Amino acid sequence: MSKKRVLTGITTTGTPHLGNYVGAIRPAIQASRKQDAEAFYFLADLHAIIKCHQPELIRQSSREVAATWLALGLDTDKAVFYRQSDVPEITELSWILSCMAAKGLMNRAHAYKAAVAKNQEDGEDPDFGVSMGLYSYPVLMAADILMFNATDVPVGKDQIQHVEMARDIAGRFNHNFSEVFVLPEAKIDDSVAVLQGLDGRKMSKSYNNTIPLFIPEKQLRKHINKIKTNLLEPGEPKDPDDSTVFQIWQAFADEEKTEWMREQFKQGIAWGEAKKQLFELVNEELAPARERYNELMANTAEIEEILQAGAEKARAVSSAMLLNIRDAIGIGRM
Repeated sequence: MSKKRVLTGITTTGTPHLGNYVGAIRPAIQASRKQDAEAFYFLADLHAIIKCHQPELIRQSSREVAATWLALGLDTDKAVFYRQSDVPEITELSWILSCMAAKGLMNRAHAYKAAVAKNQEDGEDPDFGVSMGLYSYPVLMAADILMFNATDVPVGKDQIQHVEMARDIAGRFNHNFSEVFVLPEAKIDDSVAVLQGLDGRKMSKSYNNTIPLFIPEKQLRKHINKIKTNLLEPGEPKDPDDSTVFQIWQAFADEEKTEWMREQFKQGIAWGEAKKQLFELVNEELAPARERYNELMANTAEIEEILQAGAEKARAVSSAMLLNIRDAIGIGRM
């Protein structure tokens, strides 16, 4: 491989929100336009069934996530954009890698340890409610990454462990058989904002404090007006660094506009006016993409056509890779 290969998965268990846009989607789409890398982006619908057992919810989320990335300008001529479940080589590789993954390594996975700790706290059996999907989640993630020999995997800090596990499993495979896999590296971009939600905590579906990305203008205004603020009156100086309103403003504004709003806070801008300005800023950036998103959601056949074309490109890579893997371990044709 001459170029580095960047890979990102998007779980299909909810409606994309402003935090997803600022923290993952916008920087990923910008990165996909660079000439020095190949970009692979996929809908992680097999991961979704670990926690979600509602088929229509997964289907709807898959449509929403795909439409969101496409509406925001992902160039599928440059990036490979596919649905995980359309690349069956990934699930075969997942089994092969599970034969390389030490159980002790899986025992240390954050999600599994958290589930066990909660069960013990509640007086339950340590493995109560723990499926093999949850337990072996890091193996499937390793298969996602190693299937395409990704060199760079942009992740949040909570996912670094999974990339390290993929490296561990790939290293063990390479040692036991042959040097088939590139060892991937987790890439953390500290300049990317982690947005606060309506209640001041991290914007997250689990906290029910999100601002959905493509809600109509009227609903967007209502959500922004719900952002929690303190009781300081108009004219009283406000601390921008302690404000969700300012934090979201900063994620959408350029440097000049950011400094302007910082000054407005010092001068005691009213919360109502600050929220009005924030709505106008966010809406201006999202309005063109919202229109395209609505067109795509009304024509899901177009989304499906794009995903199938992406799967074809992905499988051109994965099928050749799987032949190498099978040959290395001695299965398949004589």
